[in-house]
Amino acid sequence: MSRAIEFFAGKYDVIVVGAGHAGCEAAIASAKMGKETLILTMSLDAVALLACNPSIGGTGKGHLVKEIDALGGEMGIAIDETMIQSRMLNTSKGPAVHSLRAQADKFEYQNKMKYNLEDQDNLDLRQGEVTEVLVEDGKVKGVKTRTGATYSADSVIIATGTYLKGRIFIGELNYEGGPNGFFPSTELSDSLRQIGFEMRRFKTGTPARIHSKSVDFSKTEPQHGDEEIIPFSFMTDELNVEQIPCYLTYTNEKTHQIILDNIGRSPMYAGDMESVGPRYCPSIEDKVVRFTDKKRHQVFVEPEGRHTAEMYVQGMSTTLPEDVLLEMMRSVEGLENVKIMRGAYAIEYDCIDPTQLKLSLESKAVENLFFAGQINGTSGYEEAASQGLVAGINSVLKLDGREPLILDRSEAYIGVLIDDLVTKGTEEPYRMMTSRSEYRLTLRQDNADLRLTEKGYSVGLASEERYRRYLEKKQSLEDELERLKNYKLTPNAEVNSYLESINTTPLKTPTSMYDFIKRPEITYDMLSGIDPERPELKKEVRMQVEIQIKYDGYIKKQTIQIDQFRKLEHKKLSEEIDYSEIKGLRLEARQKLNDIKPESVGQASRISGVSPADINVLLIYLEQQNRNRRDRKDD
Repeated sequence: MSRAIEFFAGKYDVIVVGAGHAGCEAAIASAKMGKETLILTMSLDAVALLACNPSIGGTGKGHLVKEIDALGGEMGIAIDETMIQSRMLNTSKGPAVHSLRAQADKFEYQNKMKYNLEDQDNLDLRQGEVTEVLVEDGKVKGVKTRTGATYSADSVIIATGTYLKGRIFIGELNYEGGPNGFFPSTELSDSLRQIGFEMRRFKTGTPARIHSKSVDFSKTEPQHGDEEIIPFSFMTDELNVEQIPCYLTYTNEKTHQIILDNIGRSPMYAGDMESVGPRYCPSIEDKVVRFTDKKRHQVFVEPEGRHTAEMYVQGMSTTLPEDVLLEMMRSVEGLENVKIMRGAYAIEYDCIDPTQLKLSLESKAVENLFFAGQINGTSGYEEAASQGLVAGINSVLKLDGREPLILDRSEAYIGVLIDDLVTKGTEEPYRMMTSRSEYRLTLRQDNADLRLTEKGYSVGLASEERYRRYLEKKQSLEDELERLKNYKLTPNAEVNSYLESINTTPLKTPTSMYDFIKRPEITYDMLSGIDPERPELKKEVRMQVEIQIKYDGYIKKQTIQIDQFRKLEHKKLSEEIDYSEIKGLRLEARQKLNDIKPESVGQASRISGVSPADINVLLIYLEQQNRNRRDRKDD
């Protein structure tokens, strides 16, 4: 086999390997923060590819997109500009779990993100397969590509998605391949192993795409978007989108029997696949085998864009062969004459054990080498983009000699995501859910800008305009909350008559407007008729006012919990500590602490295998060290 002639292709501050959702956010953040950046991708046609479902957001994931946007990232703005339907999920529950989800025109979304890369100052976009990461004396120096090009860099971010040694599985057939028909990356995994990274094998899958003209929509249930569209980006004032419906149908007993009759032809059940897949996004054969009591499962037929006949069949991800796939799908009501345009498949790929990373997403072993996205064992566009943004920011901060941006679990879902990965690791593709956050009442998607814009601005990513709007919103909110606390409603005839007209109990004693809004049946807007001093506020501010008043007591309780949490987070642990020398720690704790090298006592407390008793030993050890330092200082 012939080999390419090696040549020096250029010097950059930051090189990003991979242009999926993690790579795009990382590269644009790095370039916006002033660093000469190169992003290398296997194919320019795969930039920001929505390789699986054509949507952004969803339960837990919508929070991540809002946080990406608040910090100054791209995903929220891009989906606002390219959505074809929007829905707020979980509206029957409290605001902590409200989650925005939008169907994307997947091709327009790609075009938008690709143009963002092309249009960004300080950023070069190149097609090329990286085959080697260059490291000298424990520090990254650059990368090599298949064509022989060597690029030097002060920092490198690996964001390769599911391409590393990708292998496609369709029934009895399997072969080397990347997602959506693209080539896999075959050599970079070996380079990472040689450097010393522990690799593992995960898998994911995607359902078939079908032709819209072959679907009998009269047999399905239309799923329309919300009448009022809530934007993902805090910079988008309003959206007027011509929305396209999705459609709901169901599997049935015939579908399930076809699957069971052919289960041995699924590579997962035939033993051909040994990798670990996402528990929270199972294949249809997994659902049928695991949930035998269920007579049917939901199937959503979703458009992939405004100008294509392709539709995505959510809920029927499978590894069954194509002949079984067609029979199975045609057993579903509305899909009796369905025509498949792209078949379903599963893909196995290499990823790293994320406990090899710091909370900044920098490698512990190689300085200035960062990892982001599915290579860290996550699943989903939003999880990838979150990590890409943090890696991009921290690569620049590291080069500038500044402290990294570390979002803790009480500040952001992004903090929960990264802390879970780095501290606990993951044995399956990690998916964000609201249940993973212990502070979800304060980590709502509606207040992401109030939580994070200041941080995005301080690191140099959030724009002046974004920061100005944040300050205006924050001031308006604070002023109105203060006004409502001081504005008294008196129980006169006019006031009580109005209260009766809106079906609430009249007043008997003077009450502040703030306390009155705490009534379950009352909304902020309902009181406009008896509030002549009420200022003109944007809807997003009015919503914040109401939420903060309604949940005031709960928020105060959670704030106390957060203060307690932060006490341990602020007790820092040096990387130089040898835990095997600390007396009183159990053997398992010593091994785990030496492997993870936690950055704080708080992080140490979340490591599997480290008990509360071990944490007490650590606290005593830290106090002894502090006392010794004070004694030496006094001498």
